[in-house]
Amino acid sequence: MKVLVDTSIWSIAFRRPAGNMLKEEENHLSNLKTLIEELRVVLIGPIKQEILSGISDEKQFSQLRDKLKAFDDLPIISQDYELAAEFYNTCRNKGIQGSHIDFLICAVAHRNKFLIFTTDQDFAQYSKHIDIKLYSPQRVT
Repeated sequence: MKVLVDTSIWSIAFRRPAGNMLKEEENHLSNLKTLIEELRVVLIGPIKQEILSGISDEKQFSQLRDKLKAFDDLPIISQDYELAAEFYNTCRNKGIQGSHIDFLICAVAHRNKFLIFTTDQDFAQYSKHIDIKLYSPQRVT
């Protein structure tokens, strides 16, 4: 099954120095590497935008942008935006707030039957009220 990898996981991979990671972060990185090797990783434009935003060093920005080109952008269709709004409304009616990009991630994952790989605990809250599935990282020893 394909896995839509959220910004929080990419940030561990690209923004944290290898020797400066917590054990859990190392585990997430190991899982990401496995998913990449298995060709199961999916990326969408809004996540790419989030990853690249805030990088002020032009050389670092270009290098990261070039690395991300290895992953095709999954097209987002009109129905994804409509479903994202529906998911937003459903969660908001249950007292759960979230970003528009979070709900777009949920909608794209739902439509394509992808798992979502994230460290953002908001997605666990969303999953109680909308039909999304989260990727459970394997423990690496």
